[in-house]
Amino acid sequence: MGCLLLCSALLLPGCTRKERGKVPLLVSAASDLTYAFAEIGEAFHQKTGIALQFNFGSTGLLAQQIARGAPVDLFAAANRRYIEELDREGLLLPGTIAPYAQGRLVLWLRPGLPARVEGLEALPRLGRIAIANPTHAPYGLAARQVLEGMGLWKERSSWIVFGENVRQALKFAETGNVDAAIVARSLCRRGATRWIEIPSTLHEPIIQTLAIPRASKRPQAARRLTAFIRGAAGQVILQRYGFLPPPAGEPR
Repeated sequence: MGCLLLCSALLLPGCTRKERGKVPLLVSAASDLTYAFAEIGEAFHQKTGIALQFNFGSTGLLAQQIARGAPVDLFAAANRRYIEELDREGLLLPGTIAPYAQGRLVLWLRPGLPARVEGLEALPRLGRIAIANPTHAPYGLAARQVLEGMGLWKERSSWIVFGENVRQALKFAETGNVDAAIVARSLCRRGATRWIEIPSTLHEPIIQTLAIPRASKRPQAARRLTAFIRGAAGQVILQRYGFLPPPAGEPR
């Protein structure tokens, strides 16, 4: 189940008569975007007067909702695969697919864990570890690739706990139900606890991609939001939460 966050509408400069009084744009966004997109929503609203309503969840499950006809105005996925699947089914507006960020993976350590845990080499010595479900969560798939590369995926399968999405995986570690979680860097708030950045060479690149579904009732406003996210203001916010710009030359 996605988490809904509503940015209430105000009549601000930059909001046209046509936009005033309308319901917010509905944005389905991957869970790793929870904090970054909350700030982007506020900044976009201040600039345009257009309010946003967010539905956060795992990318795969959000894609299923769109495939079933959910009236989504913008889909911000945590990878390109699910966007391409929707495009093949004719469910996206042509020319709206665009990369907007590159995600980073970290090993998040629960509070109270001994200080000697300083790198990935400590993973075999830890107890249970949480990851997002790799069958429908891109960050979970990347975490699986890391564990497979270390020879731990099959060896310690009973030691892995799956979250419905990357936020739930992090919650398991925050509450002490697991020793650690492999999650998105963007969810690690300053001063919360310790985390160890995972080299991007240990998993496939996490190229986060967005698109406008055909079901969008306000495609022009969705295009404005796309431009804002990919523009200077949006990129500054995303990078503040640990995202990297999409690689140069990434297909659009």
